[in-house]
Amino acid sequence: MRTAGLSLMLAMALALPCAAQTDAAQRPDCSRPLSLGLHDHGLLYSPQTGTGIDRDVADELIRRSGCRIQVALMPRARIWQLIEAGALDFSLSGISTPQRDKFAAFAWYFSNKYYLLVRRDAQVQSLADFAANERLTLGVIRSFRYSDSANRFVDELQARQRITQSSGLTPLFEALVAGQIQAMIIEPFDYPTLESARLRALSQIIEFGDKPVPHGLIMSRASLSEAEQQKWRGLVQAMLRDGSMQRIFEKYFKPELARSLLQELP
Repeated sequence: MRTAGLSLMLAMALALPCAAQTDAAQRPDCSRPLSLGLHDHGLLYSPQTGTGIDRDVADELIRRSGCRIQVALMPRARIWQLIEAGALDFSLSGISTPQRDKFAAFAWYFSNKYYLLVRRDAQVQSLADFAANERLTLGVIRSFRYSDSANRFVDELQARQRITQSSGLTPLFEALVAGQIQAMIIEPFDYPTLESARLRALSQIIEFGDKPVPHGLIMSRASLSEAEQQKWRGLVQAMLRDGSMQRIFEKYFKPELARSLLQELP
């Protein structure tokens, strides 16, 4: 009995270093400073308040990884350029396209639909109505992509020179109110702005009818190996499993909407 007890204790002692090594192997490499870009976009991040879903997700990833991550605000178009060059390691709330998949990897954590916000005085009731009227202009954020139908809509209008590009969301809302554009594409993170009485009175929403589009942590393939990408995916998955991501989204949305955004992931 004594020999068996000693053998069990020895086996447990030998197993401890292995468990520690396994845990360490699953943690991201923090041997160098990492970088993450945020962009100004409604509830995702507001530079005026320094708060938003993306900021909270970034803070939680920093806490869980133990890595030193330099967070900076920059235009979305610039973020994609730096991700492709390997000069920026991460960004958040990104969506995949065939072109982006060549230089970026993703860790999905929410999905949402896109809608067309159009001025009532444009007198359109459908996407086809808008496309048929050559006098109407659509405003978009530079480098943004959307769901399949929305992308086709944007590309068609772009080919006909009926697109106005902006560096951010706020200038688009201002242009819509001023009548400089007649429509823009929105998502749930833009809802607080839509609560403006003036904006509600002058605009209406038309659905694209697409399925929710997955969004996630953007990782640069040029700066992070596939093994490291998988470790960061593990952190994101852990946040989804333990309810941390749900709690972040519930800071900004009602619980039922928060839950719907965190469903239908790949």
